[in-house]
Amino acid sequence: MKKNIGSADKIIRIIIALAVFVLYFTGTISDTLGILLMVFAVIFVLTSLIGSCPLYLPLGLSTLRKKLKG
Repeated sequence: MKKNIGSADKIIRIIIALAVFVLYFTGTISDTLGILLMVFAVIFVLTSLIGSCPLYLPLGLSTLRKKLKG
């Protein structure tokens, strides 16, 4: 997959995922909402590690800085 996630985007995704993990494991969020947010948190971590977001592709988005040639 083509990389389309920049470093700031990766950091934000990991911070959100960590917040969800903490809220879930402390019991602040639970039930269906907790499970749904945990799924999104895992997806955020995986896309951060891979460097590519499948939802960005059809939308033509990219937070990755383009390198200057020259």
